Amino acid sequence: MGSLRVTLCTALLGCAVLTPAASAHAADAGGVAVTPSSPAPGTDIALRVSGCASSRTGTAVSAAFVAEVRLAGADGTLVGETRVRTELEAGSYDVRIACGDASRTGTLTVVDASARPSPYASPVAPVHAGGGGTAQHLASASATGPGTAHAVTGLVLAGVAATAVALRRSRRSRGSD
Repeated sequence: MGSLRVTLCTALLGCAVLTPAASAHAADAGGVAVTPSSPAPGTDIALRVSGCASSRTGTAVSAAFVAEVRLAGADGTLVGETRVRTELEAGSYDVRIACGDASRTGTLTVVDASARPSPYASPVAPVHAGGGGTAQHLASASATGPGTAHAVTGLVLAGVAATAVALRRSRRSRGSD
């Protein structure tokens, strides 16, 4: 269980370090980065706190978060993830960060939920793409199943395969392969 926690923290730290610098800064000194920069209610967000050299853990608390965020990391940079409450209205919310003997306060700007894109970017109905009309043809054709021609073709192919296997076995037994 301990190695799973270390793996998850390392992966989260790696994602936070590789996050573009265009993320929003919620703290007054620029030591807290929020990704995405302006989340909508119900959005998962990642926090990255820098300047906590004296601690490897910390917490972030806000009325906008569903729960207290536990921050973890090394070398003065702590990361954590949380979700913005779904019932929030658009506006600015205070974020309080505590790491070791340091504490910070910043703001998080939540945008209107109607401003976010639809969660389903794929079409709902069938798409006419490729196949040259095969889908329409098959949808309108009656389901008759394989006929005599299919059965004969299958039997011929099975006979050819059986003959090939028999010839290969006979060559192996004679040692000529």
